[in-house]
Amino acid sequence: MSLTASQRTLRAQIAAHDSWAKTVDRSARTANARKAALDRFEQQVDPDGILDPAERAKRAEHARKAYFARLALKSAQARRIRKANSDTRRNGGLQTGGDAA
Repeated sequence: MSLTASQRTLRAQIAAHDSWAKTVDRSARTANARKAALDRFEQQVDPDGILDPAERAKRAEHARKAYFARLALKSAQARRIRKANSDTRRNGGLQTGGDAA
């Protein structure tokens, strides 16, 4: 019997939760992924590897912060749009608030 997409998703979520529940050292389990993420930013700011390691690390940290700030901005914009769409549907298609020009 084949599973539906939602059943496969639920099965995968259960497996992931079970796996994390049995993980003794969460930090060690994610160490390789964290290193790869940091390496990505270092490669981005110094593709030729010519910078001093301390300078490369500083620039990579700023690149990382910029990346997450962009994600936060996009998230806030998406929430604002979702809220506006929800408000519009709730009011039968009529806009509420804002300027009445």
